[in-house]
Amino acid sequence: MSRPTAAFSATLEVELAHEPGTLGRLCTAIGDVGGNIRSLRGFTVTAGSLREEVVVDAASEAHVDEICEAVDGLEGIKVISAVDRTFKIHEGGKLETISRIPLRDADDLSMAYTPGVARVCMAIHEDEAASHELTIRKNTVAIVSDGTAVLGLGDIGPEAAMPVMEGKALLFKEFADVDAFPICLDVETPEQIIETVIRLAPTFGGINLEDIAAPGAFEVEAELRRALDIPVFHDDQHGTAVVALAALENSVRLTGKDFKDLRCVILGAGAAGVACAKILLGRGIGDVVVCDRQGTIYPGRDNLNAAKEWIAHNTNTDQIAGTVAQAMAGADVFMGLSGPGLVTRDDVAAMADKPIVFAMANPDPE
Repeated sequence: MSRPTAAFSATLEVELAHEPGTLGRLCTAIGDVGGNIRSLRGFTVTAGSLREEVVVDAASEAHVDEICEAVDGLEGIKVISAVDRTFKIHEGGKLETISRIPLRDADDLSMAYTPGVARVCMAIHEDEAASHELTIRKNTVAIVSDGTAVLGLGDIGPEAAMPVMEGKALLFKEFADVDAFPICLDVETPEQIIETVIRLAPTFGGINLEDIAAPGAFEVEAELRRALDIPVFHDDQHGTAVVALAALENSVRLTGKDFKDLRCVILGAGAAGVACAKILLGRGIGDVVVCDRQGTIYPGRDNLNAAKEWIAHNTNTDQIAGTVAQAMAGADVFMGLSGPGLVTRDDVAAMADKPIVFAMANPDPE
């Protein structure tokens, strides 16, 4: 069984007989089936019983059910309700709009809205660049997705992608104090994403592209960079690549390897894999091999889109044609950006001395 985590935690409301040892039996039963008690919240005592809220970490939704059954079967203990804590925090969404200025009286209103706001509008009309100082553009980015490549879930659509984009907006605010808003688009083509974002751009100071399937994601990013005068950041590409390179810099220092002598294998030729290949090449690593479902990518191989054609002609200098296992033999670095269960212990053992392994498939590693 997987380890219990907060991701599958539940709040159990239980009624216990008000007798010595009842709470102890409850806790023991939860532990016996692999649950991990996170906290015991305040209780209410009646004549012969008490009600307690028990927060329990579990390994899956089915594990929560197993915990409830184990507890409910005990003498003197009854489960009143079980609330999924992850779903609970998503009720109503994770974001809200909050005013940055007080609206205490008519004077505040006349400056924040009409008539005072008209002067600010005209100042921007005369100098559009002023919108970056006088509106939310100064600190606001759009998180744009079509829901076609969400985490390890794949093409789940724009509505189902919203919780992920809301979560990314939380990260922007909590870690960088940047205001971000999710924009999930119901579109069919990369061109529709491009057109929509161009029309939305006057509202934002930057565009963060998220979870858009390759190869369309490359076209969207390239066209928006050409069309807009605000930053365009593709998180799946640039965010992953920057973090991977930073981690590799540290790993090279720890292992005593030399950057220019590294041989790197990347599994996954989507947005993240292509971006990692490019940033490694830019850092001066000459021996990079990229693999997809068919194995290594090399010139002349079939089923190559435009991004993979670029990879074929700029990596794999020895033109290795084979499986990922064959490519990993003797490699110094492995970067996994694909899916779970694709790399074995033997594959890693066949790598060079002091191998550097980044198993980054999300949510389950290689």
